[in-house]
Amino acid sequence: MENFRKVRTSEEESPLPFPNLPPDVVEMKVKEGSKIRNLMNFAMAQMELKGSRQIVFSGCGRAVTKTITCVEIMKRKLGGLHQVTKVRYKTVLEVWENQDPVPDGQAQNLTVHKNVPSICILLSRDPLDPNQTGYQPPEPQHGLGTQLGEAGQDTSSSSSTGLKRPLPPPCEELLTKKLQVQVPDSPRGLGTADHQTDCHH
Repeated sequence: MENFRKVRTSEEESPLPFPNLPPDVVEMKVKEGSKIRNLMNFAMAQMELKGSRQIVFSGCGRAVTKTITCVEIMKRKLGGLHQVTKVRYKTVLEVWENQDPVPDGQAQNLTVHKNVPSICILLSRDPLDPNQTGYQPPEPQHGLGTQLGEAGQDTSSSSSTGLKRPLPPPCEELLTKKLQVQVPDSPRGLGTADHQTDCHH
């Protein structure tokens, strides 16, 4: 394959996996090389200026993480959005061209069919069916009502740092156990190691 160069990639077109979408729904097709800022500027204009009620973000292969990032930014900026996520596989066609063809032969092209993971995420201002798979309700909004100003910032920062729980102080018995296990000719050490295993409880 070192003599081949990828000249074209195309995705199979497939309908969006959401029932009852309005025909004019905006679909943001996120590519690997897409700029998140450009995507977000367009998507925000659709939702805020043009008054769209729903928007779909889709991406496949290496663009999946960028697609999720766009959705999370959108949810933070607008708030109150219902979400449905669908994951599936898409077929991608890659055309590779031989860079070192046989002198009297034609340039040979190689077509590769790849199945790549694909994600489609629907964001909606209007409520969606909570019983369908992949549904997520709107996140509670920070900084509203009485929590305006610094209080709102405090709650949002504490919720994100709350995931990092402080580690318990190191248990001396476990430390000695580790040392004793490393010394092979100390049978007494192995006996005490068994005795000290439930230090955490």
